[in-house]
Amino acid sequence: MEEKRVGVIGIVVEDPQKVQDKLNNYISQASDIVIGRLGIPYRARNVAVLAILVDGTNDAINTLTGLLGSLPGVKVRAALTKA
Repeated sequence: MEEKRVGVIGIVVEDPQKVQDKLNNYISQASDIVIGRLGIPYRARNVAVLAILVDGTNDAINTLTGLLGSLPGVKVRAALTKA
């Protein structure tokens, strides 16, 4: 069994209206690893900044970050515990 890791996925979304439905759907599909979510719209710059707190296997976390990063205008980075 693969070990679980705890961490945060940082997301910056340019022009959030274009991708918000898919982005929210991807996060909802990963609800088994999501332990918290913070999202701040920065309307003056037409961007949104999100932090997704996760507890899951490398594979599950990488799948979520890959899906999110595949969306146009979405930049994703993850910081995770070693074990």
